[in-house]
Amino acid sequence: MLTLFHAPQSRSSALNTLIDEMGIADRVEIRQTDIPRIDGTGHRDPANPHPEGKVPCLVHDGAVLTERGCIILYLTGLFPESGMAPKPGTPEYAAYMTWLFWYGSVMEPVLILDWAKIDHPALTASLRGQPEIVARLRAALQKGPWLLGDEYSAADLLCHSPWAWFPDGMPDDDLIRDWVARCQARPAVARSRARDAAAMAARAAA
Repeated sequence: MLTLFHAPQSRSSALNTLIDEMGIADRVEIRQTDIPRIDGTGHRDPANPHPEGKVPCLVHDGAVLTERGCIILYLTGLFPESGMAPKPGTPEYAAYMTWLFWYGSVMEPVLILDWAKIDHPALTASLRGQPEIVARLRAALQKGPWLLGDEYSAADLLCHSPWAWFPDGMPDDDLIRDWVARCQARPAVARSRARDAAAMAARAAA
């Protein structure tokens, strides 16, 4: 049995969208949970098995997986017929895995540090900075229209996500803006946003 612990309008929303894109909503129970949020609302849910009380958290027959890239890799591996990842053992799959791990190890930390106005030569040397993030995405999209070439994948879903939530932080780059817009125009995104909005409205009314 697969269970995704999901807090509406949070990092786990990307996984909610992925499950829709993959057509496996009947194979994964999405369990609404709560989390402490940056605005001071919310609280840790003791039923959520994530070690830090965060989301997303996927439980598969008792095994607990956390972190978006990890869960995306796991689900697309379990359901290869979904078409959201290339075939293992191919050059495209190597690129796919690299994007997932690069996002969590480099891209998101750099964007958070930039948002927090934290700068230090050690951070730039180890994680790189915004210019390097933009250059790497742009180099892939110039061959595009997606990160892996002609096919949309879960790598696009994950890597575009920060600018879906915070469009004001998007680079002033038409290639990246068009890519984010294409990702956001997918029907699964609209359905996921509608589910999250309904859940948040119900939470506010409770």
